[in-house]
Amino acid sequence: MHISLETIDNIARLSRLEFPDNEKAAFVEKFEQIITYFDALETFDLEGIEPLKSIADTGDNTFRDDVSERSTTTAEALANAPKHNSVFFKVPKVLGGS
Repeated sequence: MHISLETIDNIARLSRLEFPDNEKAAFVEKFEQIITYFDALETFDLEGIEPLKSIADTGDNTFRDDVSERSTTTAEALANAPKHNSVFFKVPKVLGGS
């Protein structure tokens, strides 16, 4: 398949891109290479081959069960903080004025 400069202009318009005129010839060559690659893929006999649902087609759910576990208490989280009150960490101001 031959890619024309008009095709490049149309692709640029659809993708809302602008290509300088001196770069369009390179795009023609690259797009023709891509089309040639896909044409080569069409020569493979894929009869009876099931499409993959995932690249890691293990067939099993590999995620762990969503089980509630004990979490850190507020007191445990604040235990090693240099400055805190009973609920929050105290840090220097980073936004605003003085």
